[in-house]
Amino acid sequence: MLNIKDCALVIIDIQDRLVLASKYGPSAAEKMAKIAKAADILSIPTIVTEQYPKGLGNTVPTLKENLSQTAYTIEKSAFSALLEEEFKNKIEELKNNGIKQILIGGIETHICVLQTAADLINEGFEVYVIKDACASRNKDEYKAGLELLKQYGAKITCVEIALFELLKTSKHPDFKAVQALIK
Repeated sequence: MLNIKDCALVIIDIQDRLVLASKYGPSAAEKMAKIAKAADILSIPTIVTEQYPKGLGNTVPTLKENLSQTAYTIEKSAFSALLEEEFKNKIEELKNNGIKQILIGGIETHICVLQTAADLINEGFEVYVIKDACASRNKDEYKAGLELLKQYGAKITCVEIALFELLKTSKHPDFKAVQALIK
């Protein structure tokens, strides 16, 4: 089960052109914005990646405005973010600070989310893929990506499941603020 003190959020490539290239891109971006805002409220460390922003654009405004001031953005060219030294160093820092769980989502499910999540699992993290905050241009590729992620050992979850797992109880001091995100 997800725990606030053990968890970090990794947002993969929710950028202008990638969001528009997928029928479900805008919905995934909106869902991730809710998770990002909850991570801000709950002080969960957040890393955002941008795949070749010069060509694919930056993180979409809907998401960007919901990120914590401490969210860390990394530009990448590798499909697995762990092949980027800056990302690998940031993940190692989180691990050294007791982070054991990674909540992850983004675009494209079957490429960058899949490869990054697989590498995080290989690094010993418990990985939770937020399927409604993921998208691919092709629905079959999306489904195949999720299936492979399950086979690799990732846990497949949704926005509401993840948020309520993190909160644990309606008596959590931030319950109302987080609940308001999904109403």
